[in-house]
Amino acid sequence: MEPLVLLVGVAVAVTFLFGGHVARLLTQRARLRRQVDRLPGPTAFPVLGTTHHFLLTPRADKLKMYNELIKKYGPVFRLWTTSIPDVILTKPQHYEAIINSPKHLEKSGFYKFMFPWLGTGLVTSSGQKWHSHRKMITPAFHLSILDSFIEVFADNCAILVDKLARRAGGSGFDIFPYITRCALDIICETAMGVAIHAQENADSEYVRTLSDIVELTAHRRERIWLHSDFVFYNTSAGRRYKKCLDILQGFTKEVIQKRKAVLSREMKIDHVSADEDSPCGIKKKAFLDLLIEIASKDGKLSDEEIREEVDTFMFAGHDTTASCVSWTMFMMGHHPEIQEKVFVELSEIFGDSQRRPTMKDLQGMKYLDRVIKETLRLYPAVPMIQRTLGEDVRIDDCVIPAGTNAIIMIYFAHRNPEHFPDPEQFDPDNFLPERVQGRHHFAFIPFSAGPRNCIGKRFALLEVKAMLAFVLRKYKIRSLEGREAVNPMPALVLKPLHGITVALTPRT
Repeated sequence: MEPLVLLVGVAVAVTFLFGGHVARLLTQRARLRRQVDRLPGPTAFPVLGTTHHFLLTPRADKLKMYNELIKKYGPVFRLWTTSIPDVILTKPQHYEAIINSPKHLEKSGFYKFMFPWLGTGLVTSSGQKWHSHRKMITPAFHLSILDSFIEVFADNCAILVDKLARRAGGSGFDIFPYITRCALDIICETAMGVAIHAQENADSEYVRTLSDIVELTAHRRERIWLHSDFVFYNTSAGRRYKKCLDILQGFTKEVIQKRKAVLSREMKIDHVSADEDSPCGIKKKAFLDLLIEIASKDGKLSDEEIREEVDTFMFAGHDTTASCVSWTMFMMGHHPEIQEKVFVELSEIFGDSQRRPTMKDLQGMKYLDRVIKETLRLYPAVPMIQRTLGEDVRIDDCVIPAGTNAIIMIYFAHRNPEHFPDPEQFDPDNFLPERVQGRHHFAFIPFSAGPRNCIGKRFALLEVKAMLAFVLRKYKIRSLEGREAVNPMPALVLKPLHGITVALTPRT
C-alpha cells in the first residue's frame, strides 16, 4: 500500500501547488477564445483551426486567398492557426493603436523560424534587448554616415549597368536576379565592410546559400508539420538549412574577427576615422565597424550579438531593396509616360554629364521618390507584419484580448479605397504633398510605423534611388508581361512568382 499512498500524496501535493495556476490558465484561455470568436471568420476545426484554408494553397495564391477572406469577413476578422488566434486588420484606424503603442512591441510566433539564423537581432528581438539595441544602433543611420555610403552605391550600380548592357537591345530577360545581386553587393560592403562580388560571381557559395536559406525559411513557415524542430531537422530541407546556417554564420563570424583585428591593430578604437586619411586605409565605416566600436566602449554587445545584427541587416537590407527596385522597374515598364517624367527629372539634375549622384542629387529626385512610394503602395516589400498583443485592445465594439496575434495586412491596407480612391491604378500623384496631408497618416506604412518602424528606411530609399537613376539614365525599360501575369508572392518579402521579364533599349 505504501507506493499507492505515496502516489496519492504526490498527486495531492501537485494539485495543491499547481492546480490554481492551471485553473487560471484554463479560465484565461476560455476568455480569449470567447472574445476572439465574437469576430467574424471562417469555421474553425479542432486542432487545425482555420489552417485548412491555407495548407493546400500554393504560395503564389496566398494573397488571393486573403483577398477572398477580407471581402467575405473584413475589414476585421479572426483566424485560428491551430490553437493560436490571429486577428486580421486592414484599416489604419484599427491597427494604429497597436503598432503605435509601446504595449505591443513583441513580434508574434510568425518570426520564430528566423531565430536559428538571425537570433534576436532588431527584427526578431523584443523587450529590453530590443530597446537597448535600437538605441545603440540608431546613430549608425545618421545622414552623415549614409552620405559615406553613396560611393558604395555608385560603384556597384556602375557594375549593374555594365552587366545589363549585355542584355540590352535583345529579347526580354528576368531582371530580378541582376537587381538582387547588386543589392547584395551593396549591403555586404556597407554592413560588413567586405566585397563579395556577387555580380561578378553569381554562383558563389555565399550568394547561393543566402538565397537558399530565405527560401527554406519561407518553406518551413508555410507547412505546420515542419514547425517542430525534430521533424524539420530530420527532413532534407532541414539538413540543408543546417548547412546554410554553418556557411552564413561562419562567414559573418570570420569577418567580425578579421575586422576587429584590423581596427584594434591599426587605429585607436575610440577615434575610428571615416575619411581617406585613416591610418589603416578604411575610408568609411561599415555597419560592423560601428557595432565593434560600441562593444569596445561599453561591452554591451557580445560577438554573437554583433553577428545577429549583421546577419539581420544582410537579410533585411538586400531582399527588400531588390523587391522594391524590381517592382518599380516593372511598373515604369508599363507606364512609359511616367518613366519619361523620371528621365526628364534625372536630365535636369545631371544634364549631359555622366557624373555619379551625390546625396544632394538623390534627395532632389522628388518625382522619382513619388514613383517609388506608389510602387511600395501596390507592392510593399513586406506585405504583412504581426504583433502579439500585450494587453486588451478595443476595436469598434469588440475587445481583442491580450495574447492574440494582430496581423496588419499592409498589402491590402494600401489598397483601401477610403484612402486611395482608385486603388489598383498606378498614380505617383497619390504622394503629392496635398494628397498626403489629407490622408490618414497610417494609410501608407511600407516600412511599418511607430516605435518598431524600419531603422534602415532612409538607407533603403537612397539605395533604391541610386539603382534606378543609374539604370534609367542608360536604358528605357519595357515590361513584357501584364500585371495579372506577374503574380506577387508573399515569401519573407514580396517577390514575383517567375521573375520580372523586361526588355532594355539603350538611350542615345
